[in-house]
Amino acid sequence: MCGFTGYVTVGPRAEMFSENLTAMMDSIRHRGPDDEGRYMDDVCGLGFRRLSIIGITNGKQPMCNEDGTITVVFNGEIYNYMDIKSDLVEKGHIFKTDADTEVLVHGYEEYGIKILSRLRGMYAFAIRDVKQNQLFIARDIFGIKPLYYSNTGNEFVFGSEIKAILKFPTIKKELNQEALESYLSFQYSVLEETFYKNIFRLPPAHYLLLKNGDVKIHRYWEAVFNEDDSRTFEECIEGVNEVMKDSIEAHKISDTEVGGFLSGGVDSGYIVARSNLDKTFSVGFDYQDYSEIDKAKKLSEYVGVKNYEHLISTEEYFEELPRIMAHADEPIADPSAIALYFVCRLAAKQVKVVLSGEGSDELFGGYNIYRTPMALGPMGAVPKGVRRAVAKMLEAVPVSFKGKQYLIRAGKDISERFIGNAFMFSTKEVNRLVRNPLKKRTPFDITRPLYEKVKNKDDVTKMQYIDINTWLWGDILNKADTMSMAHSLEVRVPFLDREVAKFAFSVPVRYRITKTETKAYFRKAARKFMPEITADRKKLGFPVPVKHWLREKQYYDMIRATLLSGTSAGIFNISELDKLLRDHYEGKCDNARRIWTVYAFLLWYEKHFQSEA
Repeated sequence: MCGFTGYVTVGPRAEMFSENLTAMMDSIRHRGPDDEGRYMDDVCGLGFRRLSIIGITNGKQPMCNEDGTITVVFNGEIYNYMDIKSDLVEKGHIFKTDADTEVLVHGYEEYGIKILSRLRGMYAFAIRDVKQNQLFIARDIFGIKPLYYSNTGNEFVFGSEIKAILKFPTIKKELNQEALESYLSFQYSVLEETFYKNIFRLPPAHYLLLKNGDVKIHRYWEAVFNEDDSRTFEECIEGVNEVMKDSIEAHKISDTEVGGFLSGGVDSGYIVARSNLDKTFSVGFDYQDYSEIDKAKKLSEYVGVKNYEHLISTEEYFEELPRIMAHADEPIADPSAIALYFVCRLAAKQVKVVLSGEGSDELFGGYNIYRTPMALGPMGAVPKGVRRAVAKMLEAVPVSFKGKQYLIRAGKDISERFIGNAFMFSTKEVNRLVRNPLKKRTPFDITRPLYEKVKNKDDVTKMQYIDINTWLWGDILNKADTMSMAHSLEVRVPFLDREVAKFAFSVPVRYRITKTETKAYFRKAARKFMPEITADRKKLGFPVPVKHWLREKQYYDMIRATLLSGTSAGIFNISELDKLLRDHYEGKCDNARRIWTVYAFLLWYEKHFQSEA
């Protein structure tokens, strides 16, 4: 795992920003504390920070071809680099290193941008092509590795983190309110333009070409569900175990020791049970039933691996929040991100690389919300017009009662009610909450083009597709990269592999979701390698007791002070926030996640816009 940054100028004036490049590199030192390197020509500067994993002795970057006309900076791992290397050697290319980076150098020489179709791994990279006077940057198919850019017209600036771009002198720091308003609904930054105006993320599975000042962005891969209805349930079980065996072995390639995260659930448990690792890492909370450390330890004993654990105290959690927000380029409202920070810190004391279970739920159908279409099945007998009329009427009724939300959901199409795994505030609520709302786009305006691509699929597949293209990279992978890189730790995700995805997208929906189980075929597959009680467990991850903390006066008062502060009053209608908080504190309803979404933003905003991070 590493980090890179750079810029391309209009005209031969790259050298004048040399000192800025140093500052840009220094800002992402945590991504690569082992080494650094830079490249400079008349119009381009590239900077690199390295965490040595593969090709430790000879994998320095930036890396060039023989005549210096092609230069690469690369963050990630190419798991099939030996296969690509063999093919390139047969074609006459000469390799000087053992590093996977070099397959990008010679692969680009041989195939150009078509090298992307051959890569199996997690990656973000930039290639400077002097002969073509071109910059080619790309991001992996799921967005495991981040990549940001800004185009001022005179300079094109890019990097692994936004904080590197902000060190460039012509980049202005300005809050993007549209990103805030979408964040309040989605729980994460979902737009291509980030929380900073004119700083964008390159979307997953996309590449960008910059030539003669002209920027063009293209998609090179798509999640396509092509169900093979001829497959039996047993064939799906055997198939997923086979493809995962191959993926896990590929993800273990390293010149340093590899460990594993273990939450006590089926996803991380499956990875650990099949990986033959020496060390696993778990965290929990010293609060009632919010620790799965005992379950993780039992699974570690079952597979014969040493488990390291850390019990997080409430005081410790809140004490670390400011430092965590300093690392985050954009606000992260998912409370489990902070738990992930602690388990990364724990693992980084022992290893440089860990395997983790992200992606299983999105690919195999593991979230409980995916069962909603089946639960609404009986309402199909009621005419759609009647259902829609009932739903509209009930939405206008302020009183809550059992079954109300079920009837409202039954009266709406999936595209009218599902924007992803989290839905914090509706458009009406956002417009009440924000002092001067822009009212540019609703959450459904953002998801509508995605639904259009899968309009002929079943509702479960539609939900998975939405999550793969929003929630997965915006929340799950973003927090994994941010929290791991804060501790110079590389997190690898064997479920998010090109070949695993190809298989998962071919599995019929009836084997993904049943009346009693989510990701049914995968759970059955997991039972072959781990105890049934673990394979059958519901999705938990690293649960965080936020809803309880918000009902304890000490933390209620602390969070209320932030929500009703002068900073908050300049952005939000604090009377709305006060009501949310009081209703939760008094037990009238559970507003924990909504409150935390605003609180996380305010902590982040104060750190990045009102003080030095």
